[in-house]
Amino acid sequence: PFPSLFPFSSPPYKSFRRRRIRFHAILLPLSIDTTDMPTTASASFTSGADGGPTSLVARLSSGDPDVKLRALREVKNQIIGSKTKKLGYIKLGAVPRVASILSAAIADGDCFQPAPAASPRGMLGYSSNVVVQSAAALGSFACGFDEGVQAVLAAGALPLLVRLLDHPDDKVVDVGARSLKMIYQSEFAPKYEILERKSLEFLVSLLNREGENVTELGASIIAHSCRTVEEQKTMLEAGVLKRLVSFLDGSVGQRDASLGSLAAAFRNNAEVITEFMGPHGGKPFNAIFRLTVDSNPKTRLLACQCLIVIRNATDCYVQELGFKRKLVTTLLELLDDPGQVGDECPFVLSSLVEGKEDLHKIALEADAMVKLRNCMDKENVNPRRLRGVLLALADLCSKLESCRSTFLSMKVLKPLTGFLNHKEEDIRIAACTCLKNVTRSVKNLCAGYFMKNEALVNALILLLTDASEEVQVAALGVVSNIVVDFTTHKSMFVAHEGMQQLFCLSKSMVPAVRSNALRALRNMTFLADDKCKEAIYLGMTPSLIANLIRDDELSVKEQALALVRNLVDGSVGSIEQVFADDSIILDAVGSQLQCCPNAEVLLQGIYVLGNIACGNEIHKEAVTCLLFPLAGRGPEPFFVNFLLSSDSRLRLATIWVLINLTLPSPGALKRQERLQNEGVLSIVRSMVNDPCLDVKIRVRTLLTQTEHFGDF
Repeated sequence: PFPSLFPFSSPPYKSFRRRRIRFHAILLPLSIDTTDMPTTASASFTSGADGGPTSLVARLSSGDPDVKLRALREVKNQIIGSKTKKLGYIKLGAVPRVASILSAAIADGDCFQPAPAASPRGMLGYSSNVVVQSAAALGSFACGFDEGVQAVLAAGALPLLVRLLDHPDDKVVDVGARSLKMIYQSEFAPKYEILERKSLEFLVSLLNREGENVTELGASIIAHSCRTVEEQKTMLEAGVLKRLVSFLDGSVGQRDASLGSLAAAFRNNAEVITEFMGPHGGKPFNAIFRLTVDSNPKTRLLACQCLIVIRNATDCYVQELGFKRKLVTTLLELLDDPGQVGDECPFVLSSLVEGKEDLHKIALEADAMVKLRNCMDKENVNPRRLRGVLLALADLCSKLESCRSTFLSMKVLKPLTGFLNHKEEDIRIAACTCLKNVTRSVKNLCAGYFMKNEALVNALILLLTDASEEVQVAALGVVSNIVVDFTTHKSMFVAHEGMQQLFCLSKSMVPAVRSNALRALRNMTFLADDKCKEAIYLGMTPSLIANLIRDDELSVKEQALALVRNLVDGSVGSIEQVFADDSIILDAVGSQLQCCPNAEVLLQGIYVLGNIACGNEIHKEAVTCLLFPLAGRGPEPFFVNFLLSSDSRLRLATIWVLINLTLPSPGALKRQERLQNEGVLSIVRSMVNDPCLDVKIRVRTLLTQTEHFGDF
């Protein structure tokens, strides 16, 4: 693992001091790319100065040192800014050959000899030049390209690049640090074990060096690898955070790397934030906040991101209205950035407003919805930016009806429906997430606004057969909302075979798909007529429903029971279905009430009994027999436990079962006598002053129905 490479007191290479250094008059172009810059036709992947790419890769293995060096430089120059060319050379096996050249140059030892004092400025020895060119090429492969990072790591280049940090020449150290920094900007970089003492010492030594790229590397490693609370505390105790704050006055690269590292060290850790900020009187906070007006867009974005991390972790900072408005307005300005900053900005905005109604109002007042909508309208919008915009809109529509109304008034439903068919899986998921929150609008559900939209319904049904299970789950989240439309418009969903797809997905091997399919069916049966319920009973056999109730996954159990609860809520005919196949569904409900420890599952199960108890005498007697299987032995233990539960919801649901069993009917008197004889009413009488008002009211309702059985 990566930490074992530090420190390099005994490197596994032969001595570096056996030969005098050779140096050639070759300039050192340190051209590691940072953006996807356009390339000239002469550097196209289909041609080269001395032949095609295949020939160029072959020359990397040439026995002629000068040919090999020229090949290195040409490969490096060709791949700068072109992901297509990077991928092409990766497929041709260029990365392992470049790594092999770097390894051989390091093992040779000459590259680690100090250059003679008389060496012309800007000149390096041949071996050092090979090291620089190969390290720079590896960095270019890794720059902004995850496939390149994976190829560099697979070639074993990481320890070789780390070894360059010990080189006596600052230029070699610089290129090694820059290439490592490119790797550590990717999620595929290996995690650095911060808690190991030697690793921590090496990391601190990087931050204390003079070279900007080396200190930026140290900060990048922290941003990538500081994840746990213990690691965050270690950073604080080692003085790393104080050092990072000092970089906020440094170069642009140092500022940006520092902000990313501080965000990692602060994330979800109020203790570290308070302990670090407190002794300094808020100076670190002020230093970060000042950077929100920096001239560099990336710095402003990272400063906002760091402040949001602080705000989400503690109530001590960024709570004033002025701070919140400043963050919102700054992020909305950055949305217009045409580059990477604009691509990442929506995600930062999303993290700011997520779940916070006050910020939803501020963003709405600042026309955030309109600006995000405008981003969607631009031609050839970057898929990542589009995904971020959709997620930001989803967060803004998650709470307030005013935000949803503004969203729908912008006529955005049509393009959003189009994004459901986008070729990118992440875009389809983000579009579903946005629609899920928008379709929580009770006002528009009541009007059948969504279910009457045939294009939307068709697109969602198509997603239910998507190859991606994540897309299926996201689409089911939207379907679960729109089928609760309080109107008769569900027929469109049924006519387009939407219900059949839900039946199929309820049998999925993926628990999340099964659970969400059942949730959609549950919502479809809310206030549904007998015709809709009959269709569900026909599409799902009693044995299938019983098996889903007994499913190993708690979420599936809960949704299956909730579905049955809605199915038996209504006419006697719909209740009769649970007694099919020798009452297999009712038996499954009883088994879960007896053995399942999950309160949500139990709650749905007891409400199933409560709804069945609203049926005819046969139905009421079935529930009574389930609760009191043997006369004179008392009720089932689970039933008593529910009455005495600390969860007021369970107490209330259980009282409702008893109320429904004792409602005036031919067999009510007999059941009331049994409740009295089995000691249930004694327990109920002890609940007349229940701390939950709803429970207290229903207890008194029950006792009023049974008052002729004695004093209470």
